[in-house]
Amino acid sequence: MRDNYLFPAIFEASDGGYTVTFPDLPGCITEGDTEQEAFAHATEALELHLWGMERDHEEIPAPSAIREIAQEPEQAIVLIRANMRLMRRTMRERAVRKMVTLPRWLHDAAEEAGVNYSQVLQDGLKNLLEIYTPEQDMKRHAG
Repeated sequence: MRDNYLFPAIFEASDGGYTVTFPDLPGCITEGDTEQEAFAHATEALELHLWGMERDHEEIPAPSAIREIAQEPEQAIVLIRANMRLMRRTMRERAVRKMVTLPRWLHDAAEEAGVNYSQVLQDGLKNLLEIYTPEQDMKRHAG
């Protein structure tokens, strides 16, 4: 897996702003009201699209050369960089919601005690899966 990619994007101007497509990545499309917004959205769309391809073990195609891409008068070709190292870290550390079911008496006792459900679940899962932070691992082996 590469950490950086550079793909050409087609920016198409319209009355409402810009639409951005990636000729080498069907389905990767975004838009923005201004050039700056379209550029920011294009970067995010490219990184998310490539992250999904990596996650699904799909082959990432080689980017086309700019001179090989046909464009209309209202279009511009812009190179967009994807920082996959940062995107992978962002997606790995992103919080996800999980719904849990508890008996009412346990819920009431936990609420009364001010229990942080998310922290308890994280700690329990780490313990069950024997996943420790480096600091926790050092404490486990020191004692």
